[in-house]
Amino acid sequence: MLATARAALTSAGARVDGGWLEEGRVVRIGVGGLDADAVHTALARFAKLADVVVHEEPKGPFRLFVADMDSTMIGCECLDELADYAGLKPKIAAITERAMLGQLDFAAALIERVALLKGLPETAIAACLAARVRPNPGARTLIATLKAHGVRTMLVSGGFTAFAEPVADMLGFDRVVANRLDIEDGVLTGTVTPPIVDAAAKCAALVAEACARGGPRHAIAIGDGANDITMVEAAGLGLAYRPKPALAAAADGSIRHGDLTTVLSVLGIARDRWTVLP
Repeated sequence: MLATARAALTSAGARVDGGWLEEGRVVRIGVGGLDADAVHTALARFAKLADVVVHEEPKGPFRLFVADMDSTMIGCECLDELADYAGLKPKIAAITERAMLGQLDFAAALIERVALLKGLPETAIAACLAARVRPNPGARTLIATLKAHGVRTMLVSGGFTAFAEPVADMLGFDRVVANRLDIEDGVLTGTVTPPIVDAAAKCAALVAEACARGGPRHAIAIGDGANDITMVEAAGLGLAYRPKPALAAAADGSIRHGDLTTVLSVLGIARDRWTVLP
């Protein structure tokens, strides 16, 4: 595969160097003379076999990691799972799917879904967290390793602080930005405290946090849905994890085969420098 990839790039007119970072598992190839789109085209045949990420090496280290939560750092959509406690999961999940595909305005879709949960007991949140929210494979090791290498970590979610804050504690994130569910007398009111954290707000949070760390070119962003496109495009390295098509098209690369520790490989951090956590 390595020989074939190098040959494909050379045939497309690239200057190629580099090779195995971790033999049999991770390859880093330096490419000159082609833009990113041309590199992706030359390596398109490998998409079913390997995760391919194409990006310009930054002038200086990455200093900020910004991640979406639902279906990225954890393996579910929290609002959909919470809706199951109200017997509304199929209806709300269908709206979520369309929003993540970019077919609906995110804020409007969020307001619509939350309104359907009016009257749901607050206790359902804790029950949902305990029973259904689990980190995606590699999430703990990814965050622990990034922090050990001096990278600040931020969880930026269009979901809710009631889930995002416990998830951030579970995984070790430094900061959380998320929406807040309105709750009165122990039940959900069916509303969200404004302003809503949407695609623009996610990007703004990344840019603001990056300003003190050399700017967005020193940031990594990862997500899975259409509402992550703006922040992924703003980051120096923009990644898509098990993504919807619109985000996959906008990202520097998609992680479809490996787990979240693939991010560490993309950064050139060898396995013996990982902080491995279960």
